[in-house]
Amino acid sequence: MSPTKPKRQLLPPMWQLPEEFRHRLGSTAGRQRAMLADGHLLLVLHVVPGADDTTRTGRFFWRETSGTWHSSDSGAGPAALHKHLDQYAAALDASEQLETEALHADQYLQLLERLSPLLRASRNMLQVLEEARKEVPQDRDLIECRDRAYEISRTAELLYGDAKNAMDVAVVRRAEQQAEASDRMARASHRLNVLLAMFFPIATLAAMFSTVFTEGWRLSDSPVPFVMFVGVGLVSGLLLTLFITRPGGPEIGWKRPR
Repeated sequence: MSPTKPKRQLLPPMWQLPEEFRHRLGSTAGRQRAMLADGHLLLVLHVVPGADDTTRTGRFFWRETSGTWHSSDSGAGPAALHKHLDQYAAALDASEQLETEALHADQYLQLLERLSPLLRASRNMLQVLEEARKEVPQDRDLIECRDRAYEISRTAELLYGDAKNAMDVAVVRRAEQQAEASDRMARASHRLNVLLAMFFPIATLAAMFSTVFTEGWRLSDSPVPFVMFVGVGLVSGLLLTLFITRPGGPEIGWKRPR
């Protein structure tokens, strides 16, 4: 039998915290959550997620019964938790700058793909800190971090909503531009069809009788046959044009819906 692969330790081995915390953690961080055991508090939070991240990287904050804070990778003390929140705030500032510079629907779509995991992570982080505040209501640093997490979550929500609305407007505007371009093409095609209908009978008669302006009438000394030929062609073309452009036919052109 192959040797059993040792379980990956997510928490720093030097942390002297209740073993219950280590037993409740798997090989990955899992969802964001707060754990309480024997007066110790453990926060399982996520590093700022990227748009292409398929897994979440965990970051752990341990509060001893004495009120001392420890972080798995951000230093010690309450400043470590504030540093974690600063990274979320910086990510939102960068996204807000992208939202200001965005002009087209594809740019807004990329922004939404960036904001979507950030919005979910910030909401869950707020829930975790709110739960932790209820468990340790006397910790002022935890209250301040909870309030900051609310601001971050609210900012992410508003920014996501603004980006989505702007993308919808860009999509509608692009659809209108395409519809107007199609309308111009349809009108140009319609005008060409009218011209063809006007001169189609003359061209057809000329082809049937092999008639040109310099030949075909040499046997007649009178211009009457030629005038009749042209007149019949023009009248037929006019009638055909009136038939094509008759009222009640298919409407040409696109109108903005009211």
